[in-house]
Amino acid sequence: MLTRRARHRRRLRTALATTALTAAALGGLLQPVSAAADDPARDPGRHLQQQLDRLVAQDDGPPGAIALLTRDGRTQVYTAGVGDIGTGRPPHPEDHMRIASIAKAFSGAVALRLVDQGRLSLDDTIGELLPDQPEAWHAVTLRQLLQHTSGLPEYSADPRFLEILTADPRHVFDPRTLLGFVADEPLRFRPGSLYEYANSDNIAVALMAEAATGRRYEELLKELVYRPLGLRRTSLPLGYRLPEPYLHGYDVTPPARPEDISEAVGASGVWSSGGIVSTPEDLGAFIRAYAGPRLLSERTREEQHAFLPGDSSEPAGPGTNAAGLALFRYTTRCGVLYGHTGNFPGYTQLAAATPDGSRSLTFSINTQTNKAVKPALLARLRTVQEDFACALLKGH
Repeated sequence: MLTRRARHRRRLRTALATTALTAAALGGLLQPVSAAADDPARDPGRHLQQQLDRLVAQDDGPPGAIALLTRDGRTQVYTAGVGDIGTGRPPHPEDHMRIASIAKAFSGAVALRLVDQGRLSLDDTIGELLPDQPEAWHAVTLRQLLQHTSGLPEYSADPRFLEILTADPRHVFDPRTLLGFVADEPLRFRPGSLYEYANSDNIAVALMAEAATGRRYEELLKELVYRPLGLRRTSLPLGYRLPEPYLHGYDVTPPARPEDISEAVGASGVWSSGGIVSTPEDLGAFIRAYAGPRLLSERTREEQHAFLPGDSSEPAGPGTNAAGLALFRYTTRCGVLYGHTGNFPGYTQLAAATPDGSRSLTFSINTQTNKAVKPALLARLRTVQEDFACALLKGH
């Protein structure tokens, strides 16, 4: 029999590997299951609360969930279950949490703001700004990195990287050397010819931003994103600790009891592709500005909105997905939202907003799901997320 520690390491290895799935494994989107039979038109708030309660009640579901619907400055908060099993405390809008791959939208925001300022161009190449990277990668452009059409090999799927992380999940990597794990590998495909979601892309984006400005990426985040948007509870740590208070993240593998893995894994191994810590409130403020017209010029937004139909992040968001530059379009049965998703051991996230930035939805659960980890839970989650998206788009 496997010991508890051995079982935990095996589950952790699976979670880490599936977090870094490449687009070859992401080709098709899971279709959401049918919505609940109750009529949301009679009592929209009650319907949403029931949906959230049912999600948490699933055997393999999250211990807790929190969704924030913001319309024209007014926010409705829906919670179910607990944010901390130990204390029974419910999730809270000011709880810190790992936002996983939504961090890619932050690196996109940094790069695109630098494009607006003329310090970067979407046509800048790895060879021009990062000449020490492998010569085979030199023709890859910033545009291709932001849209995941670069062909860069995936460092987070490299056996040596996973071996280090599995042996010590809190290992502190030098994030600026992460691409070194795949420096001896060729491109997976000709740049611009295919879509393949990859963590490597956003590591390279951050490195290009540093090369163009001579500033550390963490400083650029503060200057270009946190301060202009008033994000006071958002940070990019390299360690495993989370600021208090925080939404606890769990490994839920029935029949075992949920295991708290909030601080089981350090953030240095994902850095600009998935390491940011934020809160539901801050995340909503960010996505309203980033999806709307506040943060970027109209010209840059037009470039960003060259969407590739059918392509998604991991996990897929609600409705039909399409990939832009560090931004995804979600076409739901009630209308369109722009945003990003993410998953990390203990957490699954969605942040989306209307194109005018006046309305936003953040949806957080404290367990991990993606196409390979609990696909049935993901299908259910996407259904509930679409119901919340419809409430956001139709509500007054």
